[in-house]
Amino acid sequence: MGNASHFALFDLKPDFRLDLEGLAARYRERVRRVHPDRFAGASEREQRLALEESAQLNEAYQTLRSPSQRARYLLALQGEQMPQETTVQDPAFLMQQMELREELQELQEGADLGGLAAFKRRLGQAQEQLNEGFAACWADPLRRDEAERLARRMQFLDKLSAEVRQLEERLDD
Repeated sequence: MGNASHFALFDLKPDFRLDLEGLAARYRERVRRVHPDRFAGASEREQRLALEESAQLNEAYQTLRSPSQRARYLLALQGEQMPQETTVQDPAFLMQQMELREELQELQEGADLGGLAAFKRRLGQAQEQLNEGFAACWADPLRRDEAERLARRMQFLDKLSAEVRQLEERLDD
């Protein structure tokens, strides 16, 4: 396995648009081959290698199934690593972030499940637009800055989605 790309582990060409069901099927098939139970009678070295391969498959799968992580990974494959946290030089997006956070805070304070469901739908649509935008520009070296900006926005919306899920769980209790 060595330094094979996450895409190569699943016999996929590097692309942002992926068949996630196909990815999941390939992941299950490959993980089954290196499952520790299959190596119970094997040498210690073979058991260790199977464990390492299993960990590598898990990491690759988690990265590729998340649009924002897949975007960052594709950009990293093209060259320098994108900084983990960078100030978004994007006043309009910063304003939108603040407005979304305020809206989420109000939904939390009002324990508004209906409003939260509508917020979640809008968030999903915004994520889909970012995904499409990224898919259209990531492979073009002349649009690297745009691709990085979109990847950062995707990351922010991921965090916001996680907060929405946590709030839903709290409000459901």
